[in-house]
Amino acid sequence: MVQFADHIGRSIRLLYYPPYHSKYNPVERCWGILEKHWNGAKLTDTQTMLEWAKTMTWKGVHPVVELSRTVYEKGVTVAKEAMQSVESRLERHPLLPKWDILIRPVSTVRISRTAPKILARAGSALRRALHHGLATGLAAWH
Repeated sequence: MVQFADHIGRSIRLLYYPPYHSKYNPVERCWGILEKHWNGAKLTDTQTMLEWAKTMTWKGVHPVVELSRTVYEKGVTVAKEAMQSVESRLERHPLLPKWDILIRPVSTVRISRTAPKILARAGSALRRALHHGLATGLAAWH
């Protein structure tokens, strides 16, 4: 998601549902609708499941249903240094740090709340120097 935020040049807010609150998650509610649609049909093999899923509609539109046979490796971890780099890019909400996370693209400069007041008092030469320094530092990230 961090790379995607960089690619599109926009901030992305991730909002997670707390554990055991799937009833509020629209994706989770979809499973109930799917079970009702199947109406007790025996889903004995993959092909039967795929065909049933293809018959669903929402506002007259059928879903694109494909079977992925990709096998994902188990136990893949991110190196500690790489994770620290990612974590430094995240802004966690102070009251909900696990469930409300903002990812800013690398092109967005994060300035503290007091920085604008300090810069307002600073001379234009200092502002230009700070801007050039921040822009140079950001260019190093690319």
